[in-house]
Amino acid sequence: MSEDSAFSLKRLLVGKPIPSHLAHHERLSRVTGLAVLSSDALSSVAYATDFILATLLVAGVGAFSYAIPISLVIAALLAIVAFSYRQTIYAYPTGGGAYIVAKENIGSTAGLVAAASLLVDYTLTVAVSISAGVLAITSAFPRLDLYRVEMCLGFLAILAIGNLRGIRESGRIFAVPTYVFVVSVAVLIAGGMYEYLTGGITPVDVPPPAAGGHQTLTTFLLLTAFANGCTAMTGVEAVSNGVPAFRPPEAKNAAATLIAMAVMAVGMFVGITVLAHAYRVIPSAAESGVSQLGRAIFGGHTFFYYLLQAATTLILVLAANTAYADFPRLASIVSRDGYLPRQFMNQGDRLAFSNGIIVLSTFAAILILVFRGDTQSLLPLYMIGVFVSFTLSQAGMVIHWRKTREPGWKASAAINGFGALVTGVVLIIVAVTKTLEGAWIVLLLIPLIVAVFRTTRLHYYHVASELTLRGYAPQPRAHNTVLIPIGGVQRAVVEALRYAETLSDDVRAIYVDADPVGTEHVRKDWDTWGGRVRLIVLPSPYRSLMEPLLEYIQQVGREQPNDYVTVILPEFVPRRWWQHLLHNQRALLIKGALLFRPNTVVTSVPFHLSK
Repeated sequence: MSEDSAFSLKRLLVGKPIPSHLAHHERLSRVTGLAVLSSDALSSVAYATDFILATLLVAGVGAFSYAIPISLVIAALLAIVAFSYRQTIYAYPTGGGAYIVAKENIGSTAGLVAAASLLVDYTLTVAVSISAGVLAITSAFPRLDLYRVEMCLGFLAILAIGNLRGIRESGRIFAVPTYVFVVSVAVLIAGGMYEYLTGGITPVDVPPPAAGGHQTLTTFLLLTAFANGCTAMTGVEAVSNGVPAFRPPEAKNAAATLIAMAVMAVGMFVGITVLAHAYRVIPSAAESGVSQLGRAIFGGHTFFYYLLQAATTLILVLAANTAYADFPRLASIVSRDGYLPRQFMNQGDRLAFSNGIIVLSTFAAILILVFRGDTQSLLPLYMIGVFVSFTLSQAGMVIHWRKTREPGWKASAAINGFGALVTGVVLIIVAVTKTLEGAWIVLLLIPLIVAVFRTTRLHYYHVASELTLRGYAPQPRAHNTVLIPIGGVQRAVVEALRYAETLSDDVRAIYVDADPVGTEHVRKDWDTWGGRVRLIVLPSPYRSLMEPLLEYIQQVGREQPNDYVTVILPEFVPRRWWQHLLHNQRALLIKGALLFRPNTVVTSVPFHLSK
């Protein structure tokens, strides 16, 4: 593919570049902000109830009576955490959420743990959400289960391209499905409640699995069901991380969006759980609980049932968009502090953090391929990261209020302190109940990422200390030896010779004698085309081209250790990409070999072929 073709394809997929002075036009309103930053939290209600029921099922369908109390506790916890993050938004309107709060109030290590936890959680959010969305499709069309992984990767590509087009455009693309899902679930709950109140409920026709009902209902089982149901809380922190993405006044708009999200999420989660108990839903890997409710309330082959499934699929897939909004932004903030490569700070043509989007997409694709798009397999890895960040953020806010002592600080500290306490308890429950199911991977991964953060920061520190001009006394370099490796005498070489003569009076052409006949031709042509450049012929009894050349360059460097050695590489550039395959890459090998040599400068003199 030519450079022009690649550029045209990029413009087609990503769109025209947006100038920096129009950045404020890319901000989010409350309507689009709710769609972009709340889709994860809103979509969690589509599967949180399933996870509670699936856990309780091992003790028999009679244990389902505990689902409603568990959902009410989770709903109360969600409200507490949402209100606590509302405090965070006003205290830290520059964004960064748990990372900034923990770093500034508890310490850098706590901040890095929070950042690592969130980055892991956002990656898992993409994989889990897309996998759950595809499950909604296969629930309605079971034959498509054979193409689960392919559909997951397809949705992942759509999300990546949509976000590379920029924040505002991704909000426009993804806003409608979010609100269609909210309305669809509201109609589902209203229809189900009407049938419940009028006595017209007909339980779903799903036989209980043979594996269910063989275990005793224990406290540990109830805690496991509670931990699994806490998936309804994922995504609550997203708005506080993305405050700068809103239109002014940023904090006020973000706080209003957060409260609206919490109210919707609580209402839908509790409503679906109550209906699931009333209709005796038994979720399975083949069909989700929402699908069973849709069949029971709307009918199995009606427009409203398929609309519900389509909306559920879209919101679950688009839940990953919350991670796409926050992962790149958080990575840019961590990068700004020197703990991640600086490329994460760069905004692309569309004012999106393109490198963060690409990295997130890559790791999510790996997870989908490894776990074959299976939501149940991915779930044990989920939630630990988000509850680590919840706890650190709320604990950091308590310290923040104690430091600032603003009016009403005691009440604010009490709210955040209670939030830290309850999320800390949930974190312990989640860690204990899920470690043996695979969550130990995340518990191991978080400290590894923190180690990477610190290694990156240490590298940048060493680079800065060596590049600083403080106390620097430059050494005078009086001489520049210019060496030109050649493989023969032709136009590209002659052009390089003429360029080299403008750099120094000490210019040497280096030819490795691997073929006596070829060497003789070079000597004959040199009298005509060599000009003032001296020809050095290096013997090579074993026909190696690189070793004699590198040894000679090393010898010149030893003879003049404080001077420059410039190596000029004549290169002809084919017109078409495939023509590169027809030529050796000797120049590339020389560049690689000389990259780490001090005082050695390597430059290319390109000669462009016309055909």
